[in-house]
Amino acid sequence: MRSKWIMACTIQRSRRGRAAGPVDLVALDLEQHRGDAFGDGRLDRPVPSRRSLQHVLSPVTASVRRRGRIPCRLMEFAYWAPNLGGLVFSSVDETDWSFASNLAVARAAEQAGFAYTLIAARFILTSGRGEHLESLTTTAAIAAGTERLKLVTAVHPGLWHPGVVAKIGATIDHIAPGRFAVNVVSGWFRREFHAFGEPWLDHDERYRRSAEFIEVLRGLWGTDEFTYRGDFYRINEAWLAPRPATMPEVFQGGNSTAAREMAVRLSDWYFMNGAEPAKVRAQVAEVRELAGAAGRRLRFALNGYVIARETEAEAEAVLDRIMRHANADAVRAFASHAQGAGASTKDRIGMWAQSDLASLVQPNDGLRTGLIGSYAQVAERICELGDAGVDCLLCGFLDMPAEIPAFGEHVIPLVRAAGGPMV
Repeated sequence: MRSKWIMACTIQRSRRGRAAGPVDLVALDLEQHRGDAFGDGRLDRPVPSRRSLQHVLSPVTASVRRRGRIPCRLMEFAYWAPNLGGLVFSSVDETDWSFASNLAVARAAEQAGFAYTLIAARFILTSGRGEHLESLTTTAAIAAGTERLKLVTAVHPGLWHPGVVAKIGATIDHIAPGRFAVNVVSGWFRREFHAFGEPWLDHDERYRRSAEFIEVLRGLWGTDEFTYRGDFYRINEAWLAPRPATMPEVFQGGNSTAAREMAVRLSDWYFMNGAEPAKVRAQVAEVRELAGAAGRRLRFALNGYVIARETEAEAEAVLDRIMRHANADAVRAFASHAQGAGASTKDRIGMWAQSDLASLVQPNDGLRTGLIGSYAQVAERICELGDAGVDCLLCGFLDMPAEIPAFGEHVIPLVRAAGGPMV
């Protein structure tokens, strides 16, 4: 008999007005839900609790008992800056988006052992009219207030001109030498482009534009004088002074064929949405093979939402609280925007093509990575991900001021102690 479970989920309205009202008591079929990706348009189910996530969390305790301690590739750690606010669609997330919060978290992360932060970019939030900070200006301000942290700044071709971004990036590099990096986001949120009067290109055309964007950045950063003739951008004998002392790293995400082709040709880092180790290993192997055939070496960064506590029971209680107070309307709104990202690709393998509503409580599938448990269990899972080929773990947290220092104190040392040489 297929197991069933009952979920009573009361969605509470937060002070930012992100929730809508109560969800009725509903009986859900767990086995049916396991295969229920939102891409088929079925967005009328309530947000599930932790039980529907068991198949994607792959509890770390089972791995520990089955395998014991495993060797761990050394990897870097990054965190999502709070410039857009919280990282889960739940009223329990009251992350402070202010610049004071961003700077305090950045300084704490430096001390905790984080190498990178990702300053995300949105001009309009998918969840509504919430307050948030623009990425490039936030990056410049954080650069002046930190010492070691590398600053990965998200930008959208189409909303930014590459020549302008190249100059801003060179200026930030002057403020914080060697610490500026760029995450080129080809774009999936159509409403954002329409709001600012920018044309919405077809999926593969957006990646062609992004490829030209990166070529212009590298050309201006790397040569005394640069001319470029592309389909989207023209540069006429332009130069920058000063130029970055070292070439800034280029990050990008995307799961489609067009995204992977751009990554292996132009980018330094390939961002992946959250996933369990087997799927991560397969994706890394496929993209790494493509890069090798092009004579290039890519590094891989993976999104993961971390709930690490003294005990597994404490961590699960936090997850249960997040899910009980999940904002169903915000999840569905995000899903309705994001489902087009996968459906619009020729191969239908976009970033959220296989995501379900439960995993989208954290929009970049961070719950699927399975970093939920005791400190030792989370460290073990990180080692599994390193073994799968991950070079950098991009971490999200519920309470950044408290959890980032705790992660640095309790988890990173365990990973480092288990580490071996990078391969």
